[in-house]
Amino acid sequence: MKTLLTRLIRLRNPQFAFAEGFDGRMVLSFLVVTGLSFLRGLTMLLRFRRPRFMLMGPGVRLRYAHRIHYGQFLKLGRGVTVEALGTEGITFGNNVSIGDWSKVVVSTTPGDPGCFIRIGHNVGIGEYAYLGGAGGLTIGDDCIVGQYFSCHPENHHFASLTTPIRQQGVKREGIRIGEDCWIGARVSVLDGVTVGAHSVIAAGAVVTRSFPPYSIIGGVPARPIGNRLTPNPSPQPEPEAVPAT
Repeated sequence: MKTLLTRLIRLRNPQFAFAEGFDGRMVLSFLVVTGLSFLRGLTMLLRFRRPRFMLMGPGVRLRYAHRIHYGQFLKLGRGVTVEALGTEGITFGNNVSIGDWSKVVVSTTPGDPGCFIRIGHNVGIGEYAYLGGAGGLTIGDDCIVGQYFSCHPENHHFASLTTPIRQQGVKREGIRIGEDCWIGARVSVLDGVTVGAHSVIAAGAVVTRSFPPYSIIGGVPARPIGNRLTPNPSPQPEPEAVPAT
């Protein structure tokens, strides 16, 4: 059974192999969970859509489903919400995985719909992510992302001191993340940012400006702390402490 299951999983992940010590009971449990997810994916037939081997956890919500486009083997964890209210909706590539309790939301306001969310092939995003698409969000192929990742491609104007901020409107420049990036847990990316391909973002970073390809980024706000093109990059010096007055 393990051999057959391995062959099936390799349709989605050609490099997959069960770890040593993964016993028969664990294989059976994994098979049951995956089988139920596959059966839930077949409910896309009720929406007159091809499931394309979709795996869907319990409690998944798809809103404006006709604006959701997806490739093969899309995996949506338990409690995931996908809301495609926007001018271009949401596009998932092949072999995309969205972790439990995440939200992929272009917009929630019919009076001011957002733009789009485009996620490339072979992208894995951890649990409790929030991906907004008001100003447009693009995540390139082969990115791996930790838990609690958030993207916010929209900012509020606040120049007026007499008008409530909520009435001053917003600006939307969009967020672009290049291919083959590794993004740690609890990273936030704000509007107008482009992260170059092959970059690494340290856990807990708040990315407020753009960075070129092969960057190593960390901090609040994020700053360059290395470059993958430099062999054995030396640590960046810490700023000197300001003496108390």
